[in-house]
Amino acid sequence: MDDRGAHDHAHDHDHPGTTPDVNETGHYELMAEAIREILVEKGVVRAEDVRRNLEFLDSRDPADGARIIARAWTDPDFKRRLLENGTAAAEEMGFTMGDTELIVVENTPDVHNVIVCTLCSCYPRTILGLPPDWYKSKSYRSRAVIEPRTVLREFGTEIPDSVGVRVHDSNADMRYLVLPIRPDGTDGWSAEQLVELVTRDCMVGVTLPQA
Repeated sequence: MDDRGAHDHAHDHDHPGTTPDVNETGHYELMAEAIREILVEKGVVRAEDVRRNLEFLDSRDPADGARIIARAWTDPDFKRRLLENGTAAAEEMGFTMGDTELIVVENTPDVHNVIVCTLCSCYPRTILGLPPDWYKSKSYRSRAVIEPRTVLREFGTEIPDSVGVRVHDSNADMRYLVLPIRPDGTDGWSAEQLVELVTRDCMVGVTLPQA
C-alpha cells in the first residue's frame, strides 16, 4: 500500500497514538496459550516441540537482522541476492526463516518502506526476535496503513512529500524486512561497525539509521 495510491498487498519505547491496549495484547496472548494447550492435548504437536520452538524464538535478537543489513551495505553481490531471494540470502548467513518467505524491500531516495501486519502480528521473528507491543497493537496495525506519514512522525521520522511511503502487509506465509539507506558519513566502515547503526525499528521502517 503506497500512500500515493498504489496497493502493494506487502524503538524501544511507545509513541503517541501507537501505544498498545494492554487488554488487547493480553487477549491475544491468552488465545495463543489456549490454542497451544488444545493442540498439545489433541496430540497435534508435542509439548517438547513447542518448548523448543519458543526457546529458539526467545534466543533471536535484532542484531541478527542487523548483520544481514550491514553485509548488504558492504557487499553488493550479497545485496543483489538478498533483494532477489531474501530467504536464501538469510540462510546463506545461517539464519532460518522456517516455513515462511522473507522479502526484503529497499529504501531509496524515492521510496520509504514500512512493515505492518494488519491481521495479527506476523513478523520476521527468526531474525528480529519477538515483536514489540506497539507492532502488535490495533492502533499501529490500522493507522500504519491509513496514515503512515502521521505514524512515522510519531516515531520522530519525517519523510519528505517527494518520497513515497509504501506499506507492506505481512501474512502467515510472508515476512518483510526493510533494507534502509546506508547513512552518510560511513564510507570505509566495516560491517561490524555498521551493525551498531541498525536498529530493530529501522528494519521495520518506522525510523532511520543514524551515524
